[in-house]
Amino acid sequence: MTGAGVAVLVVLVALLLGTGFLVGRRTARPLRPSDVGTPVEHATFETLHTASLAAPPLRAGLTEESARRSARRLRSLLGTDALCLTDRERVLGWDGAGHHHGKDVMGHIEELLEGGRGTAFDSGCADLDCPLRWAVAVPLTVENRVLGALVAYAPRESAVLARAAGEVARWVCVQLELAELDRSRTQLIEAEIKALRAQISPHFIFNSLAAIASFVRTDPEQARELLLEFADFTRYSFRRHGEFTTLADELHSIDQYLALVRARFGKRLSVTLQVAPEVLPVALPFLCLQPLVENAVKHGLEGAVTLPGARAEGAAAPFRITISALDAGSEAEVVIEDNGSGMDPDRLRRILRGEATTSTGIGLLNVDERLRQVYGDGYGLVIETGIGAGMKITLRLPKYRAGVHGS
Repeated sequence: MTGAGVAVLVVLVALLLGTGFLVGRRTARPLRPSDVGTPVEHATFETLHTASLAAPPLRAGLTEESARRSARRLRSLLGTDALCLTDRERVLGWDGAGHHHGKDVMGHIEELLEGGRGTAFDSGCADLDCPLRWAVAVPLTVENRVLGALVAYAPRESAVLARAAGEVARWVCVQLELAELDRSRTQLIEAEIKALRAQISPHFIFNSLAAIASFVRTDPEQARELLLEFADFTRYSFRRHGEFTTLADELHSIDQYLALVRARFGKRLSVTLQVAPEVLPVALPFLCLQPLVENAVKHGLEGAVTLPGARAEGAAAPFRITISALDAGSEAEVVIEDNGSGMDPDRLRRILRGEATTSTGIGLLNVDERLRQVYGDGYGLVIETGIGAGMKITLRLPKYRAGVHGS
């Protein structure tokens, strides 16, 4: 091979090695957002990513902590020199240059907080090295209430920044509205639980204590056991923490409740309990089953028929209640069935529409609404009943649902 041929071969090998090295470097490191798509697509990705990082703190509401954590992301969205978030009284969070301007912010936005209209102003800074010469302030409103303001600073007046600040402020308002909805939902659930606690009949408490007292002389050990059951039942029913519980805890509370009922009614009450061990850890809304069982016992025993050939004073037929909690794949299926007096289906429909205000309606409607709020409309109560035909209530509980954890 001639010298020229060798030279050409060397060049070709060098080119191949160089190409291989570059390809290897390209494939060896992971792709970054800047490696994918056009500059416009990359800018869109970066904007959406920054917004997604700013959203979670704001979902806690407008507080010092949420403002501090979100201000940097919001300033990045606007590409401005400094940004702050305020409530109606003070600056909550500042990010960027010129922290000394913080003491003057509230004076500049007094009219904004009163009237709810955005404003722009000169910073009036005497520091020649400070880049903050102009600012735009936009109100943060929720349900027509001005909660505070978003204030963005820049070296000079900018119509683009003013429009961008308005859009970012509107996005912040949406997050604050969602935070308000979360708080309202929590307050509603707490109110519903209070309503269920209020439904625990004072007569039941009185009658339970009376039944316990009746055993004090004749069977002290039984009286002691019932008193412990009563204490545990009331402690569970009136606990102050936890929106959710486990199926195991709810069924245990029901068992304590039924033990107190059996102390009063003896053989007039027959209870069958069937539970699959694998569904015991399933989480569900607190006080979700107990009101259904109490409703069945209360109205079933009151409407019990009289046995043929009973004595003149009447002997009540045994009231049977069956409770099952079984495995149904990705769900747990709970069924509460009794042979009591039942209910007119039209009346039941009115109750579930919120058109009835009886104690029966409070329990059924409350549980049905809470199940739908937590799991969706496909998870409300399914009730089969008729006058004199007893009642069968079926509910399904997903074994896993984000945000639902037994406490």
